[in-house]
Amino acid sequence: MNVTRGFTGRPRAHNAGLPPGQYDAGDDWPVLSAEVTPDLAPADWSFRVDGLVAEERTWSWEQAHALPASAYEGDIHCVTSWSKFGVRFGGVSLDAFLDAVRPDVSATHAVAYSHSGYTTNLPLADLTGGRAWIAWEYDGKPLPAEHGGPARLIVPHLYFWKSAKWIAGLRILDHDEPGFWEQNGYHARGNPWEEQRYSGD
Repeated sequence: MNVTRGFTGRPRAHNAGLPPGQYDAGDDWPVLSAEVTPDLAPADWSFRVDGLVAEERTWSWEQAHALPASAYEGDIHCVTSWSKFGVRFGGVSLDAFLDAVRPDVSATHAVAYSHSGYTTNLPLADLTGGRAWIAWEYDGKPLPAEHGGPARLIVPHLYFWKSAKWIAGLRILDHDEPGFWEQNGYHARGNPWEEQRYSGD
């Protein structure tokens, strides 16, 4: 299994290294969602990548699990000011899915969309090179539904609203297209180290 540590090294003690405006949530993991938690069984889950790709593909739960396993160990940061240190998510690197569909050379962005209808936009550069995952485990256990299970997108170097819960797919584009929160005043990218919380930050 390939394990990628957070970009700031091993989990840190105390509050050292918090992005500006954040607090250490410790053992807490607040539940925040823009919509009602769907009743989605693993057997009913699928993940699709379409748009500007050589071959559009859809993976079932079993097909996704057949891809090489990967994990993220590090930190996550929410725009509502909490951070968690030393988390571990298990799943598959998003690179495995993107390698299979082969995005066009003109592709620059993606819109991630959920089985619930939620959307968020991301530069393709933030989703490649071992920087993003489709995750279905947290701390060695199945990801709870309230935290995006059976599977969610993980983009840990950005604020966590970019890590879409109940992920259903990616639409690959040659332009930026705002998602749900971005249309409602949130920043287009969401870098916690630059406090990119809201449009204009």
